[in-house]
Amino acid sequence: MKMEPFALERWMTTWETRVQYDLAESGIHPLRARDLLDLLPDAERASALHALLDLRLGYSEARGTEALRGLLAATYRDAAPDEILVTTGAIEANFLLFQLLLEPGDHVVACYPAYQQLYSVPRGLGCEVAYWRAREEDGFRFDVDDLARLVTRKTRLIVLNTPHNPTGAALSDADVRRVYALADAAGATVLSDEAYRWLDVPGGEPPAPPMFDLGARGISVGTVSKPFGLPGLRIGWLAAHGDVGARCWALRDYVSLSPGRLSDALAVIALRHRERIVERSRQIIAANLATARRWFAARAGLADWHPPRGGLVGLLRYHVPLPSLDLANLLAERYSVMLAPGSAFGYEHRLRIGIGQDPAVFAAGLERTGECFAGLARTA
Repeated sequence: MKMEPFALERWMTTWETRVQYDLAESGIHPLRARDLLDLLPDAERASALHALLDLRLGYSEARGTEALRGLLAATYRDAAPDEILVTTGAIEANFLLFQLLLEPGDHVVACYPAYQQLYSVPRGLGCEVAYWRAREEDGFRFDVDDLARLVTRKTRLIVLNTPHNPTGAALSDADVRRVYALADAAGATVLSDEAYRWLDVPGGEPPAPPMFDLGARGISVGTVSKPFGLPGLRIGWLAAHGDVGARCWALRDYVSLSPGRLSDALAVIALRHRERIVERSRQIIAANLATARRWFAARAGLADWHPPRGGLVGLLRYHVPLPSLDLANLLAERYSVMLAPGSAFGYEHRLRIGIGQDPAVFAAGLERTGECFAGLARTA
């Protein structure tokens, strides 16, 4: 397998520990371990803390503990714990599935633009990858009729991401069901990266059902990173029918072996109190959307965007004469602001903006971005 450089991750690692205002982050503002414990009733908190402190940091159950897999299975329709495999983030789940499901020469349809893994890994495996492109002229929407023209009898896998990174597009319930029907007719599987599950946006698209719930050809991938603000736990999962999870588990023996035991235990707490965490996320999203709308309205000649219809990210279009990588580096180095270059997603004169940051940091980072844009416009 020959892999091309992961452009976004290489750029992110250059700046993410060095800037003061990270507006490129694609997840919700992270929780602290204390915040998780504070979700527990007073009568349970002390015993839960002692249980965590007394936890022996040996290997965990390789598939994820039964407690965690059971909680995750309960978020799908008629899923059994054995149909869940806990992984080291959603990125490992996707990688294992690509390795299991694809052979060189297979035809794959992947949404585009996208998190690069979703098309680069199939391409690295020697697959023919067709892009289902978001329609920029329609405010970055995916038209299922376009997908229908790409799917052939040779298609083995359709790769979705909804809500979508980096455009903020979101497929409707009807759209997702049409995608499944297209795959079923072609004898293909649908891998749906649902990293932004549970993150609805005010005025956006109502959440579509998980792909797992639609039938045996549907696979859902999830994570606690983006919706729960727990990326440091490195806990993701896949939900798949039949023996797909078990076969991915066999592959994972060669990679990460098992999830971290402490991460598994903390993820159990998060899943048990999911509604309260999701409500926190909604409040952050609402506050930052209001700030962003005011900011864009005040800078109509410098920048614009299509607000996300789901999830936490969108593409900002700017009107200053710099390529996106140069502008992103300038913002990071001189203004201590991270906005991801659109070139990492194949889009120039765009920057990816995330609306999951702490609202005070988000507002201050936008103000600095405005100063940068105004200065560049004056000297243009």
